[in-house]
Amino acid sequence: MTQHTIAFLGLGSMGLAMATNLLKAGHRLTVYNRTVSKAEPLRQLGATVAATPAEAVKDAEFVFTMVTDDAALQEICLGPEGILLALPQGAVHASCSTVAPDTNRRLAEEHARHGSSLVTAPVFGKPDVAAAGKLWLAVAGEASAREKLKPVLEPLGQGVHDFGDDVGAASIVKLCGNFMLGAAIEAMAEAFTLAQKSGLERQQVYEFFTSTLFNTPIYKSYGKLIAERHYQPVGAPPAIIRKDLRLILDESRARVVPMPFANIIHDHLSTSVAKGEQNDWAGFAERVTEGAGL
Repeated sequence: MTQHTIAFLGLGSMGLAMATNLLKAGHRLTVYNRTVSKAEPLRQLGATVAATPAEAVKDAEFVFTMVTDDAALQEICLGPEGILLALPQGAVHASCSTVAPDTNRRLAEEHARHGSSLVTAPVFGKPDVAAAGKLWLAVAGEASAREKLKPVLEPLGQGVHDFGDDVGAASIVKLCGNFMLGAAIEAMAEAFTLAQKSGLERQQVYEFFTSTLFNTPIYKSYGKLIAERHYQPVGAPPAIIRKDLRLILDESRARVVPMPFANIIHDHLSTSVAKGEQNDWAGFAERVTEGAGL
């Protein structure tokens, strides 16, 4: 693999795992995170730790961002110490965060004015999947930038799927995917709760369905949490995915697409956030079980 100079900004559980795999693949890596201590494991592996986003990207061929929300992404790009102050012309920014499609579209326009490119590259998978380099990635953006980026993505996942020139398209795919995950969690919560109130063991019902009709990774992984009513370890906290559901509902209203299930999931997550739950976001399944008096 060709060695590249890469900057990685945002070292939460997902970002840290992804950055580690890029470093292990032999790339020259500079990292930035607001909480500097989170960069220490990468520094010990040979990464350079930058004090600002602009410092992190000054020599970068590729920049990866994995931050919490739209405001954080815009600040890291356009803020007083943002990447567009120092990013070399011709560099490619892989925007991996779950944000509104229009946020990435606006930032892509700023990149074009600067002489760089933005490719939307959201990922699917929990932190343990990221650590194993088994993520699924969706990409969208200018064709030449997509092709330039794709080889760099190889250490991160088991497949890259191309959604064309509209830089917002991959963001839409990410929102659709997170909605479908939420709908699956809601469906299992309702089904397992009905089974339990009918005198069946949740675990037995889970094992039957995940070895027959629903023998898929999502039903197996999230289904196990729901069957056991134990929502650890935390892949993503409720507040983060509640933000994603808000983005989904914003898009659905803009496109005049009724999404009643999305409203239900958003409301369940709102309750989880209001209760201060520190579980994985799939813990919103408890709203169904609590509602049934269990």
